[in-house]
Amino acid sequence: MKQVTKGQWGGYDTYILHSRELEVTLLPRLGNNVISLKDLRQDRHILRQPDEKDIAFYKQKPYHFGIPLLVPPGRIRKGEFQFDGTSYQFDRNTAGDNHIHGLHRTQSWCVSDIEEDEDGCAVTTEFRTEDDPHWMEQFPAPLKFEMTFRLQDGRLKQLLKVTNLGDKRIPFGMGYHTWFMLDGEPSRWNLQLPVASIYELNEELLPSGRLLPLDKLQALNEGMSLEGTDLDTALRAVHGQAVEALLLRDDGYGLRYSADDSYFRHWVLYTKGPAEQFLCIEPYTWLPDAPNVSDDVSLTGLLTIEPGQTLELSTTLQMIYPD
Repeated sequence: MKQVTKGQWGGYDTYILHSRELEVTLLPRLGNNVISLKDLRQDRHILRQPDEKDIAFYKQKPYHFGIPLLVPPGRIRKGEFQFDGTSYQFDRNTAGDNHIHGLHRTQSWCVSDIEEDEDGCAVTTEFRTEDDPHWMEQFPAPLKFEMTFRLQDGRLKQLLKVTNLGDKRIPFGMGYHTWFMLDGEPSRWNLQLPVASIYELNEELLPSGRLLPLDKLQALNEGMSLEGTDLDTALRAVHGQAVEALLLRDDGYGLRYSADDSYFRHWVLYTKGPAEQFLCIEPYTWLPDAPNVSDDVSLTGLLTIEPGQTLELSTTLQMIYPD
């Protein structure tokens, strides 16, 4: 069954992509988030999903569920930075009067295309930042976002296209705050992630620009048990290696989460305290606070989009089954 159907969540339309393996629920009108990803073969929810009765909390902090898009990801010191002589001021919305997790929250995206074919199905959504006055107050550059979600068998691909509709070049960074379920059994799960070093963070969880050795997290490169972990850690991907995380259960079940190695250079791992129910695996194109950390874009990953240019960024989630 490779088709797209419609549903409802909290009074908002959802679009549900179906394959034999997966059921993917999108919420375009409230942030364009994947709020549910169900494995039909295992009858298991792969992501932390919001409950309709908690819609008020979801609207306040949508990045606590699903696969939320962060533009830009992470913290920015006092919410302010400069680029090409232009000063930007983002909302100060977290501890220390800093900014966290970007301008994209619960904006309404429109569905522009639906495809169904013998191989799979897809939904494409669009959003223009000019439709959000508060976004434009903080980042006065008109952008067009287009996201295509394509489901084929046990694989979900997200392709984000960002077009600069303005007349000056802009700085850009994005990431995903993806909440994977551990089902209260962290001892059964193992994470393999090619990483080179840790980014030093200060007491406000802002990067200093220094790189630290992996020490015990060196085990990530071969595969590390999640039992006893307590992570809120920014990591540098290994140059020249695939940017992908392999999350496997002890029975061989799991997933591969990969990102375009042309742009994604950083990972954040977050367990929300000692690992129990969740592991957030977060691929980022830019280091949190990138414009303030360093002018070295090879370190920070800060991207530049020229007037009229379209940037394409892709990630893929592929299920792995024991058989």
